[in-house]
Order: sequence, then C-alpha cells, then structure tokens
Amino acid sequence: MAAEAKIKCSVGLTGNSAVAYAMKQINPDVVAAYPITPSTTIVEEFSGYVADGKVDTEFVTVESEHSAMSACIGASAAGARVMTATSSQGLALMWEMLYIASGMRLPIVMTCVNRALSAPLNIHCDHSDSMGARDSGWIQLYSETVQEAYDNVIQAVRIAEQENILLPVMVCLDGFITSHSIENLCLLDDDVIKKFIGEYKPSQPSLLDVDHPTTYGAVALPDSYMEARRQQAEAMTLSKDVIINAAKDFEKISGRSYGLMEKYRMDDADAAIVILNSAAGTTKVAVDEMRNKGLKVGLLKPRVFRPFPYIEMAEALKNVKVIGVLDRADSYTSFGGPLFTEIRSSLYELDKRPKIINRIFGLGGRDYGVKDSLAVFEELLKIKDMGKIDKVYDYISVRE
Repeated sequence: MAAEAKIKCSVGLTGNSAVAYAMKQINPDVVAAYPITPSTTIVEEFSGYVADGKVDTEFVTVESEHSAMSACIGASAAGARVMTATSSQGLALMWEMLYIASGMRLPIVMTCVNRALSAPLNIHCDHSDSMGARDSGWIQLYSETVQEAYDNVIQAVRIAEQENILLPVMVCLDGFITSHSIENLCLLDDDVIKKFIGEYKPSQPSLLDVDHPTTYGAVALPDSYMEARRQQAEAMTLSKDVIINAAKDFEKISGRSYGLMEKYRMDDADAAIVILNSAAGTTKVAVDEMRNKGLKVGLLKPRVFRPFPYIEMAEALKNVKVIGVLDRADSYTSFGGPLFTEIRSSLYELDKRPKIINRIFGLGGRDYGVKDSLAVFEELLKIKDMGKIDKVYDYISVRE
C-alpha cells in the first residue's frame, strides 16, 4: 500500500451514506437530482454537505428524474464534473436521456440503487431497473457490499473521465439490502481520493466556450450516424482495460483488490453459481457449507456487466461441469434472464461447454436465503451426476 494513503477503518455507514460521503470527497461541480426510494438519502445527505459548505457543488433541484439527467447532460457538456443518483421508476423516467448522455460521450457518474419496476408497485430490490438500461451505452459496475459501493463510486469517476473512454458510468447497489444496511468500512482520506481521480479537465470543447464553438446532439443522417455509434462501441470495448488499470491503482491506495469479477473457491469447483450484488454474500455462506461437506462448489460474482467481459467469464468457468446463473431480473424471452444469456453466450466458443441453467430469484425484494442457494447447488450437483437438465429456465422461491 502506498505510504501516503490514509485510511480510517471500522466506520459504520449505510450504503447510501457511504455513497454520499464518497460524493462529498469527490466534490463534483454539479449534482442534479430528484429523490426516489431507496436512493433518496444519498441526495438528502449530499444536499446537507452542500448546505454546510463542505463541498463546492452546485446542487440543482428539479421536478423529475428526466429533468435531473437533462440537467446533468447540460452541465457535463458545459465542462463540469457531474454526478447523480436514482432508482427504479426514476431511472426509467430518465430513459431517453440515458442514451443522449452516452451518445454525447459525457462522463457522468450515477448511482443506481436497485429497485423493482412497477407495475405492480414495489419499492424493494431487484435488478429490473439497471438491467433494463444495460444497452443504453453506460458502463455498469455492481456492488456486493457497502465497501464496494463506496470504492466503485470513486473508481467510476476515474473510469468515465479517461480521455479515450468518455462514457457515463452507473454504479449499482441493492436497494435496502445494501443501501440501508450499516456495515463497517474503511474510508480513504480526502486528499488521497483527489489525487486518485485528478482534476477534471474536459477532453471535449465546452458548450460555453464561444471561442471554440462546438455542437452537441446534432442531427446525424445515414451517412454519419453509424460512425458515431461505432466510436461509442469502441470506447466501451476499450473501457475494460481502463477499469482494470483503475482497480490496480485503487489497490495501491486502499489495499483492496478489484477486477472484472470475483472468484470464490472456484479453483477446483465442479458446480458454480454466478450471481450479482448482495446475494453473492449469501451464496458464499452456502459455498462454505457445501465445502465443509466435501462438495466442490464455488461462486463467480461479476463486478462489471458493461462492458461484458465474455472472454474472462469463459476462462473462469471453463473447467466447471455445471453452472447455475441466478438472475434478479427477467428478460421475458421465456429462455432466461439477462445475466444468463450473457454467460451462456460467453461459453459458446469453448470446445467443451459446461451444462448451464438459469434461475430467477428475489424479484421485488423476495428473500434469498442460504437455503435457497443450497437448493440450487444440490440441483447443480444432481445435474452433474445424472448428465441431464430438466429445466433450463425456472423461478425459485415462488408460490406457483
């Protein structure tokens, strides 16, 4: 760990408080936000930092989440470092503007506190909001714990503002499960974070620079639109290495290691569960219980969903005999959720592909316990022994 790093550990914060504190340390130029459960306390607490003069941020209160992202886009195009937070219907109301933010190559950082989409109305956790936005051109990072949410927000700024990337970043954490739970975490010193993210120097001409006029959001007809999209796709591809390098530099100042994914007891695993966010912690307990019984199981937790690291995923899973991908959202293809289809596609080029199933869980905040994870592992081991899959795609812990 770098000698200059100053770390204060055993600090108890909720996920939302940790995100708000990270935003305070980053001290963005502009935050435009409209509160929505369960992300509300992020902007509430950050507005307190603004009111108390602890940051130099211009806090813009708006009448809707659509307007919040619109204001973020305008501020970013004018050369400001910009952040915001939202959830569920708020993210859905931003839909039009998400594509504009990424298409304009604006490095906005937004925390998405995952919550189910209506209807029926539900304020609890699933991933239907961020998964619905998975193809909007935003980089997506997922966070298992409060510590990871704090760390991801800091790294997101560095990633988004890289000159050859310039894409917005969405940092996701589970509503209530992580956002409102208090955990002990380690906080970095303000000066260390400022040095890590650096001073923001916009790579693109400012919308307000009258001496160097530029156009944002111009009409692109068939002779130019596709080239713009191709450049955006290339930036997303390049962002994988930027994410890895940012994580390496972050480890130097924090002692905490991040990558594209976390592998837990995967070295000799016959069966593995692939799962995002807080449910990975529950699954680790089940892995340990199964290992204590002499059963070779493991966990793969993706941290980065966009860009999807398909080569690394296939490498991590190539020696596993059977895989269960657990999705906290359904894509309504009648064939599996969004994480499942990405993982399954990643395995296609392998000469010997593992058997793979998808289980939808935890929608609308339905509890996912160790017993649920153990049941999936037992099903996977049965598939390994029998060599046969009864159902590729199914729901678990649901009343039929």
